[in-house]
Amino acid sequence: MTILSYHVIPKILDKGKTMGSWRDSFNKFTGKTRFVVSRLFIHLAGSEVTPLLGVLNRAAREAIASEGDLKVIGEELVEVCQALLQYDTYWQSAANEGDIIWDEAEAGDFFDELFTDSAQRYLSSGENEDYEENNEPLTLPPTGNLVVMITTVFEGEVPQIETDLTNIEAMTEALKVLINLHYQEKLRGIQIHFSPARLGEELNNEQLLVNFSELIPL
Repeated sequence: MTILSYHVIPKILDKGKTMGSWRDSFNKFTGKTRFVVSRLFIHLAGSEVTPLLGVLNRAAREAIASEGDLKVIGEELVEVCQALLQYDTYWQSAANEGDIIWDEAEAGDFFDELFTDSAQRYLSSGENEDYEENNEPLTLPPTGNLVVMITTVFEGEVPQIETDLTNIEAMTEALKVLINLHYQEKLRGIQIHFSPARLGEELNNEQLLVNFSELIPL
């Protein structure tokens, strides 16, 4: 099923044996569509990133209200990526993984499996958690952690994403490319999960290590 891999972290899910690049070339020759399933993690820390949690919750609400409209969810992805880029000062660690798959149904299956895994992370959410906007100051404990998980499926080759993103420059470029992929209409699936899911909840350092052990300091 998996023709090539660019896993940077250990595989969470057994996707079978990785085949050589000769098979990749063969599939291109036969005209098969190349699908990439990618998940990236960004860990931010500090009470200053609290407004980002509001952006994430608003994105979740809009995604649910759209009933799965990929164009709407893509616009929310753009908002989230732009917000993450604005808060790059607070990036602490990161990770990414992915697979290259030549079958649309199998790419969808892997995408769904990653959804389940992301949703099971500690206090994580990709859905509306009854977050309400109000006029009260947005506050989190000074040592607050926030982990954002973005999973996408797209067609073609994107070297900026199919590589190690555990440095600030590479992750910055990857987020910009995700924005471009939306406008190029190449995205076939989008997930955004985040932990903690709501204002007032906290992901402490011990929980961070236990539930996001793949993270590598930037």
